[in-house]
Amino acid sequence: MRVCLMVEGQEGVSWEQWLSLALACGEAGLEGLFRSDHYLSFGHPRERQALDAWTTLAGLAHATDRIKLGTLVSPATFRHPSVLAKSVATVDQISSGRVELGLGTGWNEAEHKAYGFPFPAMRERFALFTEQAEIIHRSWHPEPFDFHGEHYTIEGLDALPKPVQSPHPNFIVGGQGGTRSVAVAARWADEYNTNFAGPEECARRRARLDHACERLGRPQLPFSLMTGCVVGEDRDDLLRRAAMLMDLRGQDGDAAAWLDGLPDVMITGTIDEAAERLARLGKAGVDRAMMQMQAHEDVEMVHVLGRLAQTVA
Repeated sequence: MRVCLMVEGQEGVSWEQWLSLALACGEAGLEGLFRSDHYLSFGHPRERQALDAWTTLAGLAHATDRIKLGTLVSPATFRHPSVLAKSVATVDQISSGRVELGLGTGWNEAEHKAYGFPFPAMRERFALFTEQAEIIHRSWHPEPFDFHGEHYTIEGLDALPKPVQSPHPNFIVGGQGGTRSVAVAARWADEYNTNFAGPEECARRRARLDHACERLGRPQLPFSLMTGCVVGEDRDDLLRRAAMLMDLRGQDGDAAAWLDGLPDVMITGTIDEAAERLARLGKAGVDRAMMQMQAHEDVEMVHVLGRLAQTVA
């Protein structure tokens, strides 16, 4: 099982915190640092800042030298696919080939309204997402191409520079295992990412993905899971981190009871307990875990996750 850190960047993460988290990921031996791509805090839009995802990743690409960097996921509604493909290729150049792109349909209507992004019905958003997947994929390859779709028209594009990675950066499609998203992944993606699912549901979603790949004659794609986590060195450390997260959320009460009340799909416990949960997910077909950490100032937990990654490697 490979382990990465995932951070909800719209929840007030400053540049200084981003830099500390990225450097800690490298020191701890985590495979990579992924961030959400949102422009507005979910619960505190007037208090918490949200730095732009791709310009943040460009800065981190220059400041780091080993870890993978990417989005989970960039909404198709935010950017023209040529702009997004160019941003990814640029960060890949800066990072000497360490960038990954996660792409999704977009879902948070409030941030679209606030920033003036169109937010069409899901059917149209999925059509945008499908066309973008093809355009981005083809933009990274050597041959000029045309594209004539319902939403985008491309004429003789040979986008330069190309990414450093060959044949292209890891392209992740995000979804909930539905027929449409796994079909797009099977056609264009290098990895499928889902979120907040337990072993049984992961196994079902993995099976749908494998079946879609089989129909197209493609080998199985890597399957990753993004889920929340609270992990400690031991029980006392776990409870201390739980209390820290409760305070961040403005919640009172007993930390042990709060932990017990968290959804079963989250990875919680000591390093050994978390390793057991990841092992069950691995048996269900999960190849990589994106561990969502919400206490952004708790840089030491990145090192705890690094020790967890060594345990499950």
